[in-house]
Amino acid sequence: MQRFEILAFPCNQFAGQEPGNNEAIQEVACTMFKAEFPIFDKIEVNGKNAAPIYKFLKSQKGGIFGDGIKWNFTKFLVNKEGKVVERYAPTTSPLKIEKDIQNLLESS
Repeated sequence: MQRFEILAFPCNQFAGQEPGNNEAIQEVACTMFKAEFPIFDKIEVNGKNAAPIYKFLKSQKGGIFGDGIKWNFTKFLVNKEGKVVERYAPTTSPLKIEKDIQNLLESS
């Protein structure tokens, strides 16, 4: 059996799109969007208070316009060893990542 996990980290650093508290965010993600994966507490992804995981992710795979996260729904694909394999733009559909995920699972 191959394991694959999606982790979501809400952030309110982009035009105030995530103003709710952690409970409200969880409710919206699970009820409206049918999220069936862990939704972590709200964090910062840019600036001096950026969460350590995002400091790491950005240091491994910078974006087209630099390391900073430009908008919500930036996605990172990480292998089982913790190496960041790819970074995807906020506009990249999860379905467009499916082949990369399958290739990564097949190679492990």
